[in-house]
Amino acid sequence: MLNQIKAAWQNFPRQYWLLVGGSLLSATGGAMIWPFLTIYLRQRLDLPMTTVASLLTINAATSLISSFIAGMAADRFGRKHVMSLSLLCGALYYGLLGSASTFLEFALLMGFWGAASALYPVGANAMVADLVADQDRVDAYSFLRMVHNVGVAVGPIAGGILIAASYNVAFAAAGAFFGLYALINIFFIRETLTRVEKSASAPKDSLGGYGRILQDRIFVWFVLAFTFTMVTATLMFVMLPVYANENFNVPESQYGYIVTVNALMCIFVQYFVTQLIKKRPPLPVLAVGALFYALGAGSVAFGTNFWAFVVSMVILTIGELIMTPTATSLTAQLAPEDMRGRYMSVYSLTWPLAAGFGPIFAGLLNDNIAPVAMWYGGLAVGLLGVGVFLILSRRFKITLTHNPLP
Repeated sequence: MLNQIKAAWQNFPRQYWLLVGGSLLSATGGAMIWPFLTIYLRQRLDLPMTTVASLLTINAATSLISSFIAGMAADRFGRKHVMSLSLLCGALYYGLLGSASTFLEFALLMGFWGAASALYPVGANAMVADLVADQDRVDAYSFLRMVHNVGVAVGPIAGGILIAASYNVAFAAAGAFFGLYALINIFFIRETLTRVEKSASAPKDSLGGYGRILQDRIFVWFVLAFTFTMVTATLMFVMLPVYANENFNVPESQYGYIVTVNALMCIFVQYFVTQLIKKRPPLPVLAVGALFYALGAGSVAFGTNFWAFVVSMVILTIGELIMTPTATSLTAQLAPEDMRGRYMSVYSLTWPLAAGFGPIFAGLLNDNIAPVAMWYGGLAVGLLGVGVFLILSRRFKITLTHNPLP
């Protein structure tokens, strides 16, 4: 593994490693807050779970809209601009979060951050595709995830410690991390979208170029299946902390360790999983990963304590290790060079779509049937994703270095 990292350090351009380092900063800042945000909203507003979940749906809805704009902007004006704007808005969002006290104020902030946060991954993923050759992208996205997850591992622990003192201290620290990365992005990262690409990327249809994507049958069905899978992830990362806290008295600090288990697996296991899957056809690989997601969420229904929830997170994380670099690399390969930003924007819609549906779906099951019902619902939705990936894998033969064969 160390030899592979050394080779990557020599082969990948310097700017790629700046992105990796910046990802560590933003991931750490975000992970200080998001594992505890649902608990914070629930306690601050003292409203039913469905109402609290609606704030996450607002965040997802604005993220959904913004993703379309981000794709066009990244293809026309460059990756760097959308990334810088997103990071600056992140610093502002965390700076204001502690001062909100009403549902309306939180709704405005969640909507603002939903729109702004969607910009960064579109620009960053497109920039990596610009910088790295096709055959090296699975490794490039895997290394990026490994370092990103160092931040995800450290963030909840640091956030739990800071929150024990004050939520406002944690918000300020998160904002500082985003602000620092914004400065690095502005002053040290160069634009990778060339003038030729900018002129070539002018939309050819009335849908701002997205009409071409809708004609890509493989990609559209891939996005649908991946969205079903991400619904299970939203339950684990958004609903589990409240479920575990209210039903089994698992405190926020312990849930932070559950998230850290996910991050540590991504750091120390991702490389080995990548070596197993990177030369295999991506669609069957995605089906296997989706099955682990579904089983991870469904297994929560049988858990009653911290260690049981850790096991559920381990199962789901195996799916994450399999799916995420494969899905991002497949998106980069399917995208024409002048459409990378827009393909990445549509791919990035999977999380806000899932985050918009998943918590509301789970909240309704929680409030109207039983808290445990949300995990059976998550299992069912996850298995839908597995089914779509299996159908795609039978109809289309794709590798990560060749064109699809119908």
